[in-house]
Amino acid sequence: MYYEFMDPLTPYKGRGATVNTPNRFETMQIERDTEWTEEDPAPKTIFLKDTSRSIISYNKSPDLGFETSFNPYRGCEHGCVYCYARPTHEYAGMSAGLDFESKILVKMDAPELLRQELSAKSWKPQVFMVSGVTDCYQPIERRLELTRKCLQVLADFRNPAGIITKSRLVARDIDVLQELTRYQCAHVSLSITTLRPELAQIMEPRAALPQARLETIELLSKAGIPVGVMVAPIIPGLTDHEMPAILKAARQAGALWAGRVIVRLPWAVAPLFEKWLEAHMPGSKDKILNRIREMRGGKLYDARFGVRGRGEGRYAEHLADLFKIARRKAGYPAHSPELSIAYFRRPDGPQLSFF
Repeated sequence: MYYEFMDPLTPYKGRGATVNTPNRFETMQIERDTEWTEEDPAPKTIFLKDTSRSIISYNKSPDLGFETSFNPYRGCEHGCVYCYARPTHEYAGMSAGLDFESKILVKMDAPELLRQELSAKSWKPQVFMVSGVTDCYQPIERRLELTRKCLQVLADFRNPAGIITKSRLVARDIDVLQELTRYQCAHVSLSITTLRPELAQIMEPRAALPQARLETIELLSKAGIPVGVMVAPIIPGLTDHEMPAILKAARQAGALWAGRVIVRLPWAVAPLFEKWLEAHMPGSKDKILNRIREMRGGKLYDARFGVRGRGEGRYAEHLADLFKIARRKAGYPAHSPELSIAYFRRPDGPQLSFF
């Protein structure tokens, strides 16, 4: 497999990554002989068929709060530079850099696979996480509607699911979410990293702007859909001071609960993030990276369960206290709504879909 390396200090418009990093599983790579120029076009997004014969993934990490998930897409066009899921693209022989956000693997038969797996006698109803890795409401979903069709399958079976997204497109599916909510089978979390649109545009270039995410919380709340906010990821030295403002704004929009995750930079994500800082905010680079190392035992990443999403040390404790105080001041309820498997069923025959 070959990768092109570009000038990391010259970012592409509309892309989070500035380079295609080497795949840690590959031994060959190439570099350009000439310098990259502004006339070179940004890579166009291409979509590749994912021929996986299953849709449900199982997770054993105690940090994630769920055991099963599914997603019609691998890779994510939102292009969030800090995304911890980027290294998953390396298992497909691609790069965690530009490949991750410009070469999207699509499971065109995701709804059919989900229906088959839920119909199996061996399936025991449990809560799914949708978008546990990459966003199920990334731009291509507007045309393909695979996530919507999967939600319709869940509504047929009354199998509960939680959704986390950065996209306002989730509001398109309010009708399906309302049907799931009737049986305590759906809730949605909007992930908000910053309230500054100028920062979001370069850090999360193809995701909805912060105000649009707050408006989506309000739309879902008014439609009776249980909705919360994830302050995620918190980037020490860059976005951590925004926690109180994010929590307050989301609560005013109708959020019923709030969670948080500290930025995670596994494998190729760390050098990608460093290059992004060099390109966009060189004066703050050392401060931000040192803050992260302070919470990671001197490293940019610590993979240990129970630590990787929270960090350790005095600064991690400070952020935990700040979050708790800000959440309380914003008036969040003590407990978030729970999902239920009590109404699960296996439909058959002509009434297979309420749509």
